[in-house]
Amino acid sequence: MSADRSPLLDHPIDAPSVFTPGDLMDAVRRARQLDVQPVPPLCILDFDGDLSDGLVRDGTATPSASWACFHTQMLIVKIEGMECGVVPRTIGGPYAVLIAEQLHAAGARLIVGLTSAGRLKPDLPMPSIVVADEAVRDEGTSLHYVQAATTITTPTPTLVTHLSREFETVSLVEHGLVWTTDAPYRETEEQLQRWATAGALAVEMQAASLFAFATASGAHVGLVALVSNSPAQSHEQFDTGGHGYRLRVLTAVARAAGAFLDGPHR
Repeated sequence: MSADRSPLLDHPIDAPSVFTPGDLMDAVRRARQLDVQPVPPLCILDFDGDLSDGLVRDGTATPSASWACFHTQMLIVKIEGMECGVVPRTIGGPYAVLIAEQLHAAGARLIVGLTSAGRLKPDLPMPSIVVADEAVRDEGTSLHYVQAATTITTPTPTLVTHLSREFETVSLVEHGLVWTTDAPYRETEEQLQRWATAGALAVEMQAASLFAFATASGAHVGLVALVSNSPAQSHEQFDTGGHGYRLRVLTAVARAAGAFLDGPHR
């Protein structure tokens, strides 16, 4: 092995994995004596967990009794007539994709990552919404799924259209490029300026990883960034919009999911 070449660039991405999400879920079902049940058609990766906590406080969500995962729980909520599974605190690309793999294998028809994000476009208010349609691949998970490149685009652009339209009733919304990083505490001034100049609207930790997984697997995946802070202006308060705001976001996601799943998927 060359000492000056990262192993991240040497993945045989076309070779099958020896360990699959089905293997893990089978082990969970045996250990916990769970029946095989499909997950809801729409599943949300709740990065911060604030949405999930609010649903529990409201008494509007119930824990899934059949979600076969060692690492997480799933909450079930019905919204806009659609049953939705919410998995809290799926922080970062590796963890988000770990869970997305299992959701896809368990029958999820659409997976939407809901993440907090830092503002790169100076005139974005907080809170506001960015629907990612392309992501800078400043992370490692995507390299296990697709060949190396600077950015990756969503494989489901029609979902971006549906999400952007539904969010117009919730908040200011834009769609476009985001910068995905594995290391939020290593965001330097040079990097912030570089990716802002390149047109990135926000910085977050999931989009590139999820888009690569979706591209490789054929899963339908979207990424919604709730812009809640400004990395370059640490004196500003974090503003995630509160529980009512997040419920409106979830409702808009459910409406967009219904339109997307009822129509062409590309």
